[in-house]
Amino acid sequence: MKAVLFDMFGVIARVQSPESQAVLERTAGGERDRFWEAYWSQRAPYDRGDVTGPAYWKGVCAALGIPFDARLTDDLIAADLASWSEVDQRSVDLLRTLAGRGITCGLLSNIPEELAVRYETSQPWLEHFSVVGFSCRIGSAKPEPAAYQWCVRELGLPPEEILFVDDRAENVRAAQELGLQGHVFTSPSELQAALLTTLKAASQ
Repeated sequence: MKAVLFDMFGVIARVQSPESQAVLERTAGGERDRFWEAYWSQRAPYDRGDVTGPAYWKGVCAALGIPFDARLTDDLIAADLASWSEVDQRSVDLLRTLAGRGITCGLLSNIPEELAVRYETSQPWLEHFSVVGFSCRIGSAKPEPAAYQWCVRELGLPPEEILFVDDRAENVRAAQELGLQGHVFTSPSELQAALLTTLKAASQ
C-alpha cells in the first residue's frame, strides 16, 4: 500500500445528525418521509455538478408540491450545508499522522459545489491530500467506476497499491472491482489499527 484514498462523509466528516435533519425538514415543511425521498432521489445530479443548488432544490420542492422562491432556496441551501459540516477530529488527526509518515493521501467525495467551497474555505486539513476528487468537479460520483478511475490516474499508482476507505460497503466493493484495496470504515481507531497492520506487513 502506497496511498490511502479517503471518502469524506461518514469517515472524516460526520453524516447528518438527527438534529440537522430536523432543521431541513422544518425548513421545507411537509411530511418527513416524502421529503427524504425527494431529497435523495434527485441528489446524484447535484453531487456530480450537473445542476446547481437552486436547480436541485427547485426539483425537490416540485416533487413535494412546495411553492418555490428565492428565500426558501437560500434557507434550504444553508440548512443543507450546515447538516454536512461537522468534522470528526479523530479522523483528521489520523489523516495528519499518515501524511506525516509520508503516506500519500487522496480524497474522493460525493459533494455538491456549494459544499465543496465551504470545506475549501474552512478546513485547512484538506492540504494533506495530494489528490482531491470532488464529484461535482470530476463529473462522476461513487460508486460509478469513473470516479475511482479518475483518482487512480491522478495518484499515478497501480490500483492495487491504493487503499480505498469508505463507510458504505457498496462503494468499497465498487473500488475493489477495479483492483483497489478496500476497507469499510467503522471508526477512526479501528481504521488506525487496520492501517498499522497493513503498513507493518508491507515493511516486512
